[in-house]
Amino acid sequence: NNWHHLFFKEYTTNITTTQYGPYFSLIHYNYTFLLYIISLFILMKNAIKNSGFFSKQAIFILIGVIIPFMTSILSFMGVTSGSIYETPITFAVSVILFMLGTFRFNLFKTSPISLQKIVDKISDSYIILNEDDIITDFNATFLETFGLKENNVRNKNVFDLISSSDEKILEEKKLENALSEVQKNPNKTLFFDKNFSSYKKYFHIEISTIMAKQSFLGILILFKDTTQHMEDMKTIIDNQDMLMESERLASLGQLIGGIAHNLKTPIMSISGAAEGLNDLIKEYDSSIEDSEVTPNDHHDIAKDMSSWVKKIKEYTEYMSDIITTVKGQAVVMSEQDSYNFTIDELVKRVDILMKHELKNALINLKTNINVDGGFEIKGNVNSLVQVINNMISNSIQAYNGKTNENIEFTIYKESSTIVISIKDFAGGLPKEVSEK
Repeated sequence: NNWHHLFFKEYTTNITTTQYGPYFSLIHYNYTFLLYIISLFILMKNAIKNSGFFSKQAIFILIGVIIPFMTSILSFMGVTSGSIYETPITFAVSVILFMLGTFRFNLFKTSPISLQKIVDKISDSYIILNEDDIITDFNATFLETFGLKENNVRNKNVFDLISSSDEKILEEKKLENALSEVQKNPNKTLFFDKNFSSYKKYFHIEISTIMAKQSFLGILILFKDTTQHMEDMKTIIDNQDMLMESERLASLGQLIGGIAHNLKTPIMSISGAAEGLNDLIKEYDSSIEDSEVTPNDHHDIAKDMSSWVKKIKEYTEYMSDIITTVKGQAVVMSEQDSYNFTIDELVKRVDILMKHELKNALINLKTNINVDGGFEIKGNVNSLVQVINNMISNSIQAYNGKTNENIEFTIYKESSTIVISIKDFAGGLPKEVSEK
């Protein structure tokens, strides 16, 4: 520009005859190269920090920038004497390098870098293998979990890593088969679980192929940390076992409390019958030589003795039912065998086991059987009795000490379904409980 000559005083295609203006040499050139230097420093710093896949991007851009950069500096300083077009020509090399970086390694996509930052923070570990089973990438969690160093992992064969570790991260034969299978079936993902005792961790391991537009990029091996889940499951199972044992002991306590009541009445009745029989035996013995005792008197004595024997038989059968019921609940409560039982048998067991608790609470159990008592159900009668008894106990407790109240125990049939209903009149479940 003939008015100010800030960039060039004299411009020619020959570097040695070109005269630069004050703005170009003092401000523009220094400012531009300063930005170049700062940019390259930041690029190298982040390339080292995000080594692996991202370093390949950095190498291409670094070489692509340095070539014209150095050419320009040497020309400006007069070290080389050539055409003004030397620097623009070297841009052709930069273009080629940038194209390789762009299309081969996604040079200008920042999402992989952001993604690397994210995956380094997650609790799950992963490694990525190439077609030769070489580890090309991984996250920081993988190193921390297995106590490894980056230089012992990157660009190492995965089988060499397995053989050198204290505890087998994966079984070699199993891994070899898995890698072969996912390569043959890119859409398939293999799953298996492994407990690492030395690391005190459980992992759910997934192996799958990484594809992009039908092109193979690598194989992902993902280690999902399920340690907390497994520990929680163990705690739940332990608590469930403790709860079941507690319920079983509570039920046994309830049974034992009712045994005395259930057996006391028939035992006292049998004792009374024995006394009655004893009196009849004495009466009969003394009447044998008594001339005033007629044959009808002997028949009356025999009739009374037969009556007492019949009562003793009823009481012993009742005691046998009690023993059978109690034994069924106390001994085989945990068994899950299924067999046929009748409605009458179910109701009789419930009646025997709940009679003591109902009598103590002064609560009336009204039983309504609206189905044939001989109707058979297949299942575990002891478990079903326990369920019904628990519901009746809950109803007794719902009255909170009130007496002369009623609980309805109803059995009826709907189509092919038997419905067992326990109903009390204590006000129903609280809302916060019924919602559960």
